[in-house]
Amino acid sequence: EMATRRAYASDTLILETVWETSTGTVKVIDFMPPRHANPTLVRIVDGVSGTVDMTTEISIRFDYGRIIPWARRFDSRLHAIGGPDSVWIDAPLHLKGSGDRHTGTFTIAAGQRRSFVFTWHPSHQPEPCGIDPSEQLTKTSLFWEEWVSRCWLPGRCRATVIRSLITLKALTYSPTGGIMAAPTTSLPEHLGGVRNWDYRYCWLRDAAMTLDALTESGYITEADAWLDWLLRAIAGRPEDLQIMYGVAGERRLPEQTLDWLPGYEGSRPVRIGNGAASQLQLDVYGEVLSCFYRARKLGMPPHDYAWFTVCRLMDYLERNWAQPDAGLWEIRGPRRHFVHSKVMAWVAADRQVRVIEELGRTGPLKRWRATRDRIHAEVCDKGFDTERGTFTQSYGSRELDAALLLIPIVGFLPPEDPRVIGTIDAIEREL
Repeated sequence: EMATRRAYASDTLILETVWETSTGTVKVIDFMPPRHANPTLVRIVDGVSGTVDMTTEISIRFDYGRIIPWARRFDSRLHAIGGPDSVWIDAPLHLKGSGDRHTGTFTIAAGQRRSFVFTWHPSHQPEPCGIDPSEQLTKTSLFWEEWVSRCWLPGRCRATVIRSLITLKALTYSPTGGIMAAPTTSLPEHLGGVRNWDYRYCWLRDAAMTLDALTESGYITEADAWLDWLLRAIAGRPEDLQIMYGVAGERRLPEQTLDWLPGYEGSRPVRIGNGAASQLQLDVYGEVLSCFYRARKLGMPPHDYAWFTVCRLMDYLERNWAQPDAGLWEIRGPRRHFVHSKVMAWVAADRQVRVIEELGRTGPLKRWRATRDRIHAEVCDKGFDTERGTFTQSYGSRELDAALLLIPIVGFLPPEDPRVIGTIDAIEREL
């Protein structure tokens, strides 16, 4: 049978799938309760009308599919363990082991409910307590309703904005406040290709953009949590700043391939880790410092240690903004003088100046103004192709770059500037 329809319940991350069959209709509800202890996945099967024969099947794997765990039954609970990983499955029926999977069948009638709970925890820890699935469904719904109610954005596009904000919130790792770029790895840029990267890390650039969206919608608490995460993650020398970290601030993210996996639609290699963590990407400084500025403008309380930290980052950028880097697109080749990187270095200096001028902080205002002016002059001189009438991807190149569209958005030049208009027109012609 094919699912008839699928959607999130109202303004939540509770997924509802409806199956209409020749004998009846059933609704399958999938959700994860807000994180408080062990990560848990709950599936509730509700009979809507008639009766429906159901089959459930689970194949438990650890270490990216390499470890088939031992499974044992403890009363009504199924326990699987392999190395450091362990899962407990609570099911309202006997799950029969066969080969490398467990299956079970049942019939659901109108008004009946069957619940399944899948809980992961470290294998050395004691057995986790069971939960009440229906109670957790109610609590999860209330959690999202309360969270959504804090959004201050009105307008007819509110529903679309809310759904986007919920997705961004779902990328936040609650125990630490880290914000992932995506919860996936090795989805190919095009089928059959090799550009299959692991995005399950906290890119400072992506996190800053996420925080901009959240804070501008009223979610200052998330900004505070991310600030705490950031200060822990980047603690140390400014020159050791990485473009990305693990969700707890881990710095070593070695890249490796999992050759036993076929990849999405046959797209190999499957990768974990990300070698771009060691790249120099100067635009990250602009994203982070701009995020701090906007969060403060929108009500995030002042934080002396945070100001000390961003000033150290700005000091480092002052000495190094003229270097070539890997750029926004994380080019794995010779470094270049990317125009976008230089523009974002200008943004870093500009936002530090604004924090002093508008928010009352103290710092080397005259020096940062001079740095801002030097970067601006160089970009307009070396990053603009007078023959084509456009900014280019990097100094001396003829290539365009979609990142150039950010020039008026970040305030580097006004949108009516002929150089901006020429660049936008040229990019539109190439699309």
